Amino acid sequence: MCQAARHSTVVNEEGDSDRQTLTYNRPDFWTTTSNKQLNFVQHVKSLLKVHGRAAVVVPDNVLFEGGAGETVRRNLLQECEVHTLLRLPTGIFYAQGVKANVLFFDRRPGAKDAWTKTVWVYDLRTNRHFTLKTKRMARTDLDEFVACYRPGDRNNRKATWSDATPEGRWRPYTYEEILARDKVSLDLFWLRDESLEDSANLPDPHLLAQEIADDLRSALAQIEDVLGDLEQRVDAGAREEA
Repeated sequence: MCQAARHSTVVNEEGDSDRQTLTYNRPDFWTTTSNKQLNFVQHVKSLLKVHGRAAVVVPDNVLFEGGAGETVRRNLLQECEVHTLLRLPTGIFYAQGVKANVLFFDRRPGAKDAWTKTVWVYDLRTNRHFTLKTKRMARTDLDEFVACYRPGDRNNRKATWSDATPEGRWRPYTYEEILARDKVSLDLFWLRDESLEDSANLPDPHLLAQEIADDLRSALAQIEDVLGDLEQRVDAGAREEA
């Protein structure tokens, strides 16, 4: 039986706040973690009926985080058919600066061998720049992905990437290739990032500054979550000793 944890803040009549960690048992989870995104993926999988389908928006850390993250990915690849990963531009979901993806998978019945055979990845992030105000992402920006996805005909997918077409944004990775990666990472990318090689192609300075500030705010929020969890554990330990 696994436990999942979430944080809450209680405010009393005087306006004082107290951060609390609530822990609950989830026998249908693969692992215990305070990472809300990993718990969300486990929760979605537990809700699916056999042959049910899901498309879940997840931040990058769900794809490469070790420990509980690796456990979740291994079990997801084993028990579900994880068939597609869409790498989204920065800031489309979550806070600005947070990189997100859409993970597509189908739940399958119990089996000895892993259900995942091939994960197809579409990179809509590298060398693509969108903003929430001046250059919003439109439905037409997804046209190539939809054509490559081939709804209802996934067995006849064809890669747009090859040695002859290195700028193609659509390519497959086999289950064996993913297992061989460090921590079974699904953080899969291959395109040459032009902004790292040609300073002339860098976004405007104020956009870079905004991305840096957003990244720092996101990192600070994650650190505060960890700190709050540690403080609660220390307080709980002190009460037990008393």
